[in-house]
Amino acid sequence: MENTLGPPPVPPARVIALHGNQGIPFYIFATVFSSFCVITGLIWDICWHMSIGRDGLFSPPHLIIYLGAVVSGIFSGYEILRVTFWGNPIEKSKSVKVWGFFYSSLGQLFCVWGALAMLTSAPFDDWWHNTYGLDITILSPPHTILALGIISVQFGAMISVISLKNQNKLFFNENPEKKKNINKILFWLFSLSAGFLLTMWYTLLSEEMGIRNTHKSDFYIVASIVFPFYLMALGKAVKNKWTITAVTAIYSLLMLLTLWIIPLFPAEPKLGPIVNHIDHYQGFKFPLLLIVPAFFADILRNKFAYLNDWILSLILGTAFLLTFFVAQWNAGTFLVESPHARNWFFGSHYWYFGSNPDWEFRYKFPDWALDTTPELIKGLAIALVSSLISTRIGLKWGNWMNKIQR
Repeated sequence: MENTLGPPPVPPARVIALHGNQGIPFYIFATVFSSFCVITGLIWDICWHMSIGRDGLFSPPHLIIYLGAVVSGIFSGYEILRVTFWGNPIEKSKSVKVWGFFYSSLGQLFCVWGALAMLTSAPFDDWWHNTYGLDITILSPPHTILALGIISVQFGAMISVISLKNQNKLFFNENPEKKKNINKILFWLFSLSAGFLLTMWYTLLSEEMGIRNTHKSDFYIVASIVFPFYLMALGKAVKNKWTITAVTAIYSLLMLLTLWIIPLFPAEPKLGPIVNHIDHYQGFKFPLLLIVPAFFADILRNKFAYLNDWILSLILGTAFLLTFFVAQWNAGTFLVESPHARNWFFGSHYWYFGSNPDWEFRYKFPDWALDTTPELIKGLAIALVSSLISTRIGLKWGNWMNKIQR
């Protein structure tokens, strides 16, 4: 009978030949590395603008970002060309056909297009600065192109790992120990790539989600729209007990390391007006406490895994908002008001060189950043509905990602 369920299974020996001795293609490591480069370069670039001001086309942060784009583009592009011109029928059957000629995995396609967008944004950004001066917002037109490219590269890295992990379900059945070891490596590669993408996702929203906004319901409405969708999808995409917690731990660690390391280096403002005189880099931001709702989400989704996704959305969406609200509201109070937060660990004392260091609301919440009780209740009700919808969409998207094998 003709096999209508897809390409024939690949013999284990053939898989080893295709993927190397460890069963993992080298380009997977390269794309995860590129994802790390682009997000660390971006955070450094933001700190550069906070501490020095104007940057050039080949400033050190930009070079790190370009490195990520080049690594992603070269390794993914080479793999596309290799499969297209020298790949065997089995490899081509596991690829998607692009423009009727090229054979590529979904992840490689995102990586190549993302790399091209990032490299295109570089001269555009330099021209923008020369014409209009320093950016007053993260999402200027050239930065928007850069952000889309970075997201594409990071999503491509994550999808590449998911695809290989799903393929690995079929392989090495006669060698369970090897399959288990490969799955461990793939899980952490996935956690890294997804954590880097989560960091990028937060960075784009950081202007609207500053610590002085944590006592307004708008903060939790935005969080309930953007984070459950992504986090719950990851929990569905990769079947592991602690998937969501691991991803948010990577995000938290990356944010903390950049907060702790970048300010160790000297920096001097070179663009006026200079109101706050500094001699070292100013740190970015202390991470949101997303690891708290992630921990509870992992516990609940494992305990209630037998429920359908509609009921699970109700449980997980509600739990996300409640746990995140309690954790972040109190964390915001501490970071804004407590003298104990004004140190290298929490970094709440870092301040842009163009801002008045004696601003009356530097260490307290301004009146316009506080909701009345009725406003807060109404806003949290909207946030709850948003969290439920976001969670349901995320679970649906996660089911799709769990089936990707190309």
